[in-house]
Amino acid sequence: MDWTPTISELSGPRYQRIVEAMETDIAAGRLVRGQQLPTQRALAKALGIDLTTVTRAYTEARRRGIMEARVGQGSFVSETSARRAVDLPHPVAIDLSMNVPPHPLEAQLDERIIAGMEALRAQSGLTAFLNYQPPGGSAHEREVAARWMRSRVPHAHADRLVICPGAQTILFNLLAHLARPGDVVLTEALTFPGIKAAAVRLGIKLVGVAMDDGGILPDALAKACRTHRPKAVYLIPTLHNPTTATLSPERRGAIAKIIRDSDTILIEDDAYGLLDRSAVPIANLIPERTYLATTLSKCIAPALRVAYLVTPDSDAQREMRAYLQATVQMPAPLMVALVTHWIENGIADRIITAIRNEAIGRQQLAQRTLKGFQFLAKPAAHHLWLRLPGGQPDVAAHLLRNGLAVVAADAFIVDGTPPHAARVSLGAARNRSELTEALRILVGALQKPADTRQIV
Repeated sequence: MDWTPTISELSGPRYQRIVEAMETDIAAGRLVRGQQLPTQRALAKALGIDLTTVTRAYTEARRRGIMEARVGQGSFVSETSARRAVDLPHPVAIDLSMNVPPHPLEAQLDERIIAGMEALRAQSGLTAFLNYQPPGGSAHEREVAARWMRSRVPHAHADRLVICPGAQTILFNLLAHLARPGDVVLTEALTFPGIKAAAVRLGIKLVGVAMDDGGILPDALAKACRTHRPKAVYLIPTLHNPTTATLSPERRGAIAKIIRDSDTILIEDDAYGLLDRSAVPIANLIPERTYLATTLSKCIAPALRVAYLVTPDSDAQREMRAYLQATVQMPAPLMVALVTHWIENGIADRIITAIRNEAIGRQQLAQRTLKGFQFLAKPAAHHLWLRLPGGQPDVAAHLLRNGLAVVAADAFIVDGTPPHAARVSLGAARNRSELTEALRILVGALQKPADTRQIV
């Protein structure tokens, strides 16, 4: 609380100088995440200025997201990288429905974006990235990405890799390439809503395969392959969305054998693999039968729109580059260049480490707060899978009335009756203070007797 900014050398209104000094001290490490700031009155006295000026400065700092006020406690440096609150539909005040990575100050995203853009400008000028580029990335960009991925995926090489604008583009194009209207693709019984949406648009039938807390059941998958003769099998084997299940090495081996024996293709969604590097992709066991999709949306930021597809061979790579050119032409060249710069300089790994550490911290907070309730979680996951008492529509509606949004199981079910459960996205909260409040609302809803809840 002894922070006193130096504002005499700055220009502009005094309140803006205070905010600018706060931003500078955060970037320099003189102010750290969660650090308590002086009271407005104390700072006004220390600087010899009016209280109203400091009040205006603190209000502006909160608006920019670099400071947060906690009722009864005071003002604190934000626990995130200065992200402003998004406009949310009424009456949602805290939205834990979108599965996004948290952005702790340690990730230094603002500073690294600015520094990265400056490095690109100095090297070749930013306008160089405003023209059409080769679909799927340049040879250099693909080589950098492939080399980076080889620690987890040894067969990743530039001639088998396609850079795409997000994993959703990959999934849509793969379904269009591998299946035709009416064909069957197998998935886990609960799966990513994006693959469901793509299948509907393409007229492809998804069939869900039974799971337990450890993920998809190999025996059930083998039976489904014999019954349906699928064109492909789509799986999220690591930190599964929505259940967080991570397949054991034994199950991965069994599934690889089933895919090979059934003469089908695996679409492995590795969206969360960079958060849990101990999990070896199934693609390593059957590279000749696997399309592996790795995205930066869950380990850095979704708006980068950068994802990598490793194909079974170079012919498949050329085919998927053609699909990309026919649908969206190319990923955004400037974003690909920025990410490539981050990878080459080790910055990407440092960002991912900071985000992984924040995810672990949020999971620990959730474990403490939800003690006594039934849920599935993994240390580095951005979400947890909560078992709901009394029926999910009732609890979900009660949460919404109290300003908290989560996603009920019906969004993920492929066929049949959804379980009484919901995905709670811990990374969506702007900071741990907001997450604590969200979990407080959640606990209150779970503890409320079912007969006192109204369905709206």
